[in-house]
Amino acid sequence: MTTATKQVVYVVDDDQGMLDSTVWLLESVGLQALPFTSGRVFLEACDAGLNACVLLDVRMPGMGGLNVQEEMRARGIELPVIFVSGHADVPIVVRAFKAGARDFIEKPYNEQLLLDSVQQALSSSERKRSHGDGQSELQERLASLTPRERDVFLPLVRGYTNREVAEQLDISIKTVDLYRARVMKRMQAERLADLVGMAIVADLVDPLCLRPS
Repeated sequence: MTTATKQVVYVVDDDQGMLDSTVWLLESVGLQALPFTSGRVFLEACDAGLNACVLLDVRMPGMGGLNVQEEMRARGIELPVIFVSGHADVPIVVRAFKAGARDFIEKPYNEQLLLDSVQQALSSSERKRSHGDGQSELQERLASLTPRERDVFLPLVRGYTNREVAEQLDISIKTVDLYRARVMKRMQAERLADLVGMAIVADLVDPLCLRPS
């Protein structure tokens, strides 16, 4: 298999037990997993030319996950990053998504959720290599929203409930549910957290004005 087509998951976690179990899980479904207990060692070994993604622990001694993500950007390494953390407080999540993180998964993680997120990240990495910048793809999805869908989208990503959105727009909760489903489909998002991340990356919302969950 060539470097261009090989699918690799970089796993960066200072917890050796968690690292080993994650590598085993990924290899059990046929993925190649490369383990690292240090962010600095990972950065030196990372090949930005691979069709790859990065599973990155937030809290590590020396160089934490957010610093690793910043250094990746500084070096022009544009691989999708999935953060894994046992301490997913709102400021950390916001900072990670603002810097372009693909997903944020709390420990102990659901194995299928992690595998699904990795597969989506690898698919996005492959599409980006084939079709160019993912930012333009995000803008295309946003442009596809109708005015009413956008009216529902914005308060949802700011943290308002369906009931509150219904009251703001003077429509029924059932109608909000309908528009919310349409927005999720158009934006190709599986969870509300995905929509929030997209809105932050696109600078549609101020991360500091989001309601804490």
